[in-house]
Formats: sequence, C-alpha cells, structure tokens
Amino acid sequence: MKKLLISIVFIFSLAIDNSAQFARQTTLFTEGWKFYKGDVADGEKEVLNDASWRTVELPHDWSVEGPFSKEWASGTGYLPGGIGWYRKSFNVDNTKQGKKVFIYFDGVYKNSEVWLNGHSLGKRPNGYIPFQYELTPYLKIGKNTIAVKVDHSRFADSRWYPGSGIYRNVYLIAKSPIHIALWGTRFVTSAISKQNADADLTVSINNTLPATAAIVVEARISNGASQVASVNKKVSLGGKATQDVKLSFNVGNPALWSVDHPNLYTLTTVVYQNGKKIDEYSERVGLRSLKFDANTGFSLNEENIKLKGVCIHHDAGALGAAVPREVWERRLLKLKEVGCNAIRMSHYPHQDYLYELCDELGFLVQDEAFDEWEAGKNKWIEGWNVGKPGKDGYNEYFKEWAERDLSDMIYRNRNHPSIIMWSIGNEIDYPNDPYTHEILNTGRNPQIYGKGY
Repeated sequence: MKKLLISIVFIFSLAIDNSAQFARQTTLFTEGWKFYKGDVADGEKEVLNDASWRTVELPHDWSVEGPFSKEWASGTGYLPGGIGWYRKSFNVDNTKQGKKVFIYFDGVYKNSEVWLNGHSLGKRPNGYIPFQYELTPYLKIGKNTIAVKVDHSRFADSRWYPGSGIYRNVYLIAKSPIHIALWGTRFVTSAISKQNADADLTVSINNTLPATAAIVVEARISNGASQVASVNKKVSLGGKATQDVKLSFNVGNPALWSVDHPNLYTLTTVVYQNGKKIDEYSERVGLRSLKFDANTGFSLNEENIKLKGVCIHHDAGALGAAVPREVWERRLLKLKEVGCNAIRMSHYPHQDYLYELCDELGFLVQDEAFDEWEAGKNKWIEGWNVGKPGKDGYNEYFKEWAERDLSDMIYRNRNHPSIIMWSIGNEIDYPNDPYTHEILNTGRNPQIYGKGY
C-alpha cells in the first residue's frame, strides 16, 4: 500500500511541471480497497465510516466466497449474487496544472456505478466490458475517495458462473492534456510476404485544450532491442478536437506471427510537442496474413490450418472469476500440449491478460460479444429442466448498450494478432428475437421445442 501511495503522489507531483514535459503513467490500482457485501445508504458519500468494512485486494469475486445454497440459481452454481460496495482512498498533492487523470476498470460484474468524492462518474450494466472514467474534474489536493456500487441482485442472469464484484484489474492513468485516446491505435498489416511486410497505423489523438497545437506523432516497431522500422508525421491538431493520424511502415524480412512461432514486435507510439515527449503508448503486435476461403477454409500466412479449439469461460473453479494470469498461462500451456490451437472466448470479452497470453503462446482467437440479444434465454434456477426458468440477463440492456459494448470490445482488442474473427453472439438464432428471421419463430425449430435450450 505504501508503494502504491508513493506512486500516486509521484504522478501528481509532476503537475507542477510544464504540461509538455509530461508523459503518461499507468499504475495498477488494486490494493487497499474496502469491501462491504450488502447495500449501504449513502455508500457513495465522500465522508463515510467504512472502518468495519473488509480490506480486499483486487481482483475480487465475492460470489465464490459462498455460501452455496438452493436459494440461489442452479445455472450459476448455487452461489450468491446481491449488492456489494467498494471504496478506496488515495492522496493527491497537486491537480492545478491541467493533467488528465483516468480510472480504468477491465471488468466489473455487474451494473456498476462509480463515484469520486461523491460525484457520479457513470454506470455500466455489462459486467464483461472494460470502461474508463475521467477523474480530473473532481480530484482535489489531499484525500480523495473512489466508491463503486456493484448490483448483481438479479442473480439468476447467466447460463454459467459469472461471479460478482470488481473481479478484474483496475488501473489509474495520468496523461498530458494532449494524448493518445483510449484504445486509440489501429495496427493493420496491409501486405505481407517472406521478404517484406507493409503495415498501417492509425493513431487517434485527443487535444483537450482550446488552442490548436503543433505536434509530432512518431511510431517505432522493435524486435527486442532492435528497431526495425520508424516513421513520424507533423500534425496541426485543432483545439478541443480528436484527430486521426495515419502512418505507414515497411518491415524487411519480417518474423511472422503464427501458431508454432508466435513472433511479436513492440509498437511504440509517441507524441511530441515543442520537441518534448508528452505521451507514449507501447503494445505488442504481430505481422501475419489471414484468409478465409469457402473451398479451402482458413489460412494463416498462406498456409492452410485446421482450427482445433475449445470454448472457455472466464472462471477457474475455486478461484471464481478473479483468475490470476499465472493460472491462465498454465491452462493454455496444457491445452497446447494436447494439440489445441484455437480459443473461443465464450460468451463475452475476457480478461485483458488472457488475450496477451494467446498472442504470446500462439492461439487463434474468436472473440465473442454476447450470449443473447433482446430475447432472454432460459436461466435455470431450481435445476436443469426443473421448474420454471428465469429470463433475467443482458437482454434487458441490449437495445440501449449493445452497439457501444460491441464497439468497445473491438476497439480494445483489435490489435491482438491472435484474434482472427469476431462473434456478435452465441446461438443468436433465438425464437422471437426481433433481429432474427421470422422462420425461426415457427415450425419444429429445435430452439423452440428443445426443452434444454
């Protein structure tokens, strides 16, 4: 906890410097949270006596703590849902110089609402989608308090174990007023051969200041310690505007990303103003070509490959939904040993580091958005095919949130070389859903007459 506070103080001490000397800092924001299982009147208030609350380290899943009971739903493992509150206090020494500070949640299950110092930052119904809020308007010198309410009171909402709480990582991010937008890079290999690879990069830059700014956007591709390509462009960026900057590379003798040889490069994107670095973002990317053909199937780098895959959910037994990276690494290595080369992320976006591991280990990924659209699927409560199923679930929010949730999934994951296709839903040919064909609503369709669906 002491190290975390030192990091935070350091972030904000930089605010006394000129903004053009400030590059982003990202801090893992997972220690020292207070948790209370149950609803709390005024739980979002800045001043609240939470001394009796449990201290937890994120990621945290309260459902897996139990107890198992028939009062909960069979479909979600007879484990509890409910409402939970999280609070965290942290100190800031200066916020006067216009730094932009954000909190990023990789996933909160579900119906989360976040406050800073009693001010609501926003709500997100989807429990699997990452999201970010800006803290800057409500930050103050001295003590600040983040509060998060998680509402999983409609516990019979899934056909698998979903977990409850802030069950993925949280990050605190400080940036210059001119910075690369959230998920603001798009990397594409436009042409590729054994001799050369052409790559295109689009960078979205946010200028939150009122004045036009002259900046330079630079991008570098490195293989270990060796830089293999570099390009830069001068840009006039309008005030209070977001602008896309397009850059192109050529990489000679590329080390292609493949299942057996998952070669990765480091892509570093830097923004300069007046010759000084004001933002920098690094990510790992791969150079590869994909092809789907009706006659020959799927090809990676012009080589035909059969997908030998599995579907995975995000939990891990007694660990619940808060699964450490090391557990996923061990699981994926075991799958590699038995010949698996493909992963379907059923039926929602997964943890950020799971995609990184698939990049590193050479898995072909189908990333999936939803299990249902507007029509709710059967959620068994008393037992499989026993009693009356419930219909609670994401369908309640689909009409309002689906487009944004789908877009955020793609923006967040689009640069992973492991991802070869996107899925807009699992078994979405569901009877009477307004987006499916009328033929599915009639006749002897197994979706209608199959009791176990």
